[in-house]
Amino acid sequence: MESAFNFSQLISAVIYTVFGSVAFAITCTILNWVTPNDFWHEILEEHNNALAIVIGAIAIGLSIIISSAIKG
Repeated sequence: MESAFNFSQLISAVIYTVFGSVAFAITCTILNWVTPNDFWHEILEEHNNALAIVIGAIAIGLSIIISSAIKG
């Protein structure tokens, strides 16, 4: 009898989540390095909504990639 809960799927989900978080951190670091201004300063203190939307789009794109990798 198969269980509804599969540990291998849980482990792969955790691995892909860690991979996605690392990829997002690397992407943000590279983006911050190639742009002329510190984008966290731009978002938080200068209220640059366009830059916040770009960072959100990167996060959504990576989450779509991770979810498709988990589903197989």
